[in-house]
Amino acid sequence: MLTLASKLKRDDGLKGSRTSATASDSTRRVSVRDRLLVKEVAELEANLPCTCKVHFPDPNKLHCFQLTVSPDEGYYQGGKFQFETEVPDAYNMVPPKVRCLTRIWHPNITETGEICLSLLREHSIDGTGWAPTRTLKDVVWGLNSLFTDLLNFDDPLNIEAAEHPSPRAPADPLALLGPVTCPAEEPLHDCPL
Repeated sequence: MLTLASKLKRDDGLKGSRTSATASDSTRRVSVRDRLLVKEVAELEANLPCTCKVHFPDPNKLHCFQLTVSPDEGYYQGGKFQFETEVPDAYNMVPPKVRCLTRIWHPNITETGEICLSLLREHSIDGTGWAPTRTLKDVVWGLNSLFTDLLNFDDPLNIEAAEHPSPRAPADPLALLGPVTCPAEEPLHDCPL
């Protein structure tokens, strides 16, 4: 992460010597995103919930990272759930894209990894959707809360999981008491380079 911060400082020095007409709009936008990410990742690491771990496969690409949530209470206690986050070039005007890589039986997460969390929506009816004032810290805390506070059986994305908390029929005496978790055979989403 220090590598990216150093690169941004070096790029600033080079930009000062060049004319601004040579830089394209998309390059400036990526630079703004990267500047925000350097600050936000530092804040995130300082305020990470004890049940979460963040992993950056490439420290020079702060826009792609993985989050592991290991709830220590509630229905999902003892599970390990991996999420992949991709921060788009237009960040912070648009929310990050997040997918769950762990197959899970959850009312707010589909079996294909889609997540129902209002702060991940660009436009939300309830007014709690994404806003430029939100940060990666909010996203991580929101994902962590999906396993405790925000477990929503009333307005689910995965209706079947909300109606039958166990993946087996409720009449089955061998029905599982806890969530179904198993690693996906292959990632549901590849982060672009």
